[in-house]
Amino acid sequence: VGGNWKCNGTSEEVKKIVSTLNAGEVPSQDVVEVVVSPPFVFLQLVKSSLRPEFHVAAQNCWVKKGGAFTGEVSAEMLVNLGIPWVILGHSERRLILNESNEFVGDKVAYALSQGLKVIACVGETLEQRESGSTMEVVAAQTKAIADKVSNWADVVLAYEPVWAIGTGKVASPAQAQEVHSELRKWLQANTSPEVAATTRIIYGGSVSGANCKELAAKPDVDGFLVGGASLKPEFIDIIKAAEVKKDA
Repeated sequence: VGGNWKCNGTSEEVKKIVSTLNAGEVPSQDVVEVVVSPPFVFLQLVKSSLRPEFHVAAQNCWVKKGGAFTGEVSAEMLVNLGIPWVILGHSERRLILNESNEFVGDKVAYALSQGLKVIACVGETLEQRESGSTMEVVAAQTKAIADKVSNWADVVLAYEPVWAIGTGKVASPAQAQEVHSELRKWLQANTSPEVAATTRIIYGGSVSGANCKELAAKPDVDGFLVGGASLKPEFIDIIKAAEVKKDA
């Protein structure tokens, strides 16, 4: 379960969120792995104050080694700060900042080469969903990653239908399961059965305390990448939804 805080927060607000997380009663690490992703400027603050079994992720990193790239943060810097995870290819970066599938694939490969673990995001827009090209779009995004990556051990795929992010619309559990299942079939055919079986595919898009259990019950939904709700106390409820899998 990942919490993507996006471009939100002040020091005071971040401290409040961290204290809520630190106080939360959640299942053990063998049931659920928790990662939170604050903005770059708060990474150190969160890392130094968050309970150790929760990990910290950056929301992005540069596509290669650092240098004359004003405003960018390199994978090497994240490693130097002891940040284990990074989110790459989020739809906001693809759509607003025009990051191409290939660029995202290069980023994922470089971050992995530096020892980071990656949450790699894929997902279609409403227009693409309505035209029936969901799988085509998601497969192309995944292929651009698969073309550059041979070892998937440190990759988590996040399926985030763009039309469900921050809109209050949620892919139904059946819709989420369908795409996750197709993605797993794609991995089986194009990487290896082992990668398909072991790669975690998590769902993102208006996940809340109210819908998380039903989503978590789906066989191919291996967790969540949570936006807005990760800034609220209900994030604890979403983490707890992992118990649905344990009991299954």
